[in-house]
Amino acid sequence: MIGTVRIINEAEFVSKVQPALARQDWDLLHQIIRTNWTADQLLHLLRHGGCDARKVAALAIGMVGGNCALTLLAKLLQDQDPIVVEMAEHAMWQIWFRGGCADANRLVARGAEALNMQDVDRAMEHLNRAIAMAPDFPEAYNQRAIAFYLSEQHHESIADSKRTIELMPLHFGAWAGMGHCFLASGMLAEALDAYENALRINPHLQCVAELAQEIRERTKG
Repeated sequence: MIGTVRIINEAEFVSKVQPALARQDWDLLHQIIRTNWTADQLLHLLRHGGCDARKVAALAIGMVGGNCALTLLAKLLQDQDPIVVEMAEHAMWQIWFRGGCADANRLVARGAEALNMQDVDRAMEHLNRAIAMAPDFPEAYNQRAIAFYLSEQHHESIADSKRTIELMPLHFGAWAGMGHCFLASGMLAEALDAYENALRINPHLQCVAELAQEIRERTKG
């Protein structure tokens, strides 16, 4: 015991979740996690567990964790193990997507699905409703920023990205998206600053790193 947190046995933890992972049965995995461990226990394992346990703990936190887990997950984005980074990044996105009330979360998910199908108008309808319902929901603004970007409304996209970052400073996706808008608008210094902020949070964004380097080469001298 540490304080009120009962430490998870790593071998038992991996053993219990392995069958669901092997079958990719995410509903069963979610049930196992909810039944056996608290979010505080998972966070402790994320801090102190071995590599394999931390990977699975990050996956679990993505399913059941909240905003309090984001700072720790962001630290894992600096990890040298690419799977740890992938799991931490995925967990952060999962938490971001459920950052509003239940109805707003569903609207943002539908908006993201519409964006994936290039149906920007439908996405806008969902995202505007989500923002009206939950005006402090960072991911609603981030997804709407993407919709504005796809519509080449860069000023509006930048405004929504800034609002996302005000509400969620660790949102590397919003920093990167804002950089894309600045770049498309020919604002190279602003684009580079946004890209560098994204990379400070998540240094494994390869496309962003390449764009930042291209800007440096274009502007040097």
